[in-house]
Amino acid sequence: MATLRELKTRIGSVASSEKITGAMKMISSAKVHKFERALRELLPFKNQIQTIMGHILSAGVEFHSPLIVDREVKKIGVVVYGSDDGLCGGYNINIFKQLVVELGNLREKYGSTVEISIYSVGKKITKACMKLAADPHINVVTIEGVDSKMDGKTVDSFTETLREAFSKGELDLVEVVYMRFYSIGRQRLAVDQLFPVRADLLLSQDAASGDENQLYIFEPDANEIFNAVLPMFVISTMQEITIENRASEQAARVMAMQSANDNAHKLQEQLQLEYNKLRQQSITTELLDILGGQVER
Repeated sequence: MATLRELKTRIGSVASSEKITGAMKMISSAKVHKFERALRELLPFKNQIQTIMGHILSAGVEFHSPLIVDREVKKIGVVVYGSDDGLCGGYNINIFKQLVVELGNLREKYGSTVEISIYSVGKKITKACMKLAADPHINVVTIEGVDSKMDGKTVDSFTETLREAFSKGELDLVEVVYMRFYSIGRQRLAVDQLFPVRADLLLSQDAASGDENQLYIFEPDANEIFNAVLPMFVISTMQEITIENRASEQAARVMAMQSANDNAHKLQEQLQLEYNKLRQQSITTELLDILGGQVER
């Protein structure tokens, strides 16, 4: 049985842990709000691009781009977003499980011998993906500087790398597996197709509604504008996914720290109760010893 001193030390340690987890929760919560603001700032830019693309698509003019061409799928690139840091509960585990499911879906659709390159973003998810490298048809790719904390310029460069690989025929299909952010308490696993770009994603609500009251003159021509704006749409999509991943990671850390804080609080209450019982028992024993000494005299 633990002594009073040992229990007091344990209570102090648990109380310190509770303070630490509480502070980490507050820090992660502040970061979530920061990324929420970043998403709101990105939204008007992406919406404007969608509006331009939607008007071009609904104008009835001819256009073509290598980024929207469907071709026979022999080589697939799968970008999977995770985290570089721990203490975020089952965040990376859940993403890895979704990745495994998606790999199974791709092989079922395109054949078991299809070549798959996994572009892992984040140290934790990279470590998990290395377990898949034993498969002869799976290659895990890591790019220097590309991680879950990369800045906007690195995201643009990474997206350009993927675009060139698709344009050159090195990849026939590119998908992104990540955690979509809705709120601190709600994130959902998502799989989005990056290349070839799906035409339905380019239509804004205004363009999709079929508003024919607006007339547009495209200069120099619709096809040139389309090919100039389409890469911007892809980049804005990757920027959004990257921010959502970071927001989801911090939200998962908030929940993990809240759970750890609650567990520490419960443990502290149990130890305090045990401490009080042991202290009461000690006082009772001392009183019995005093009374026994008085009777003997």
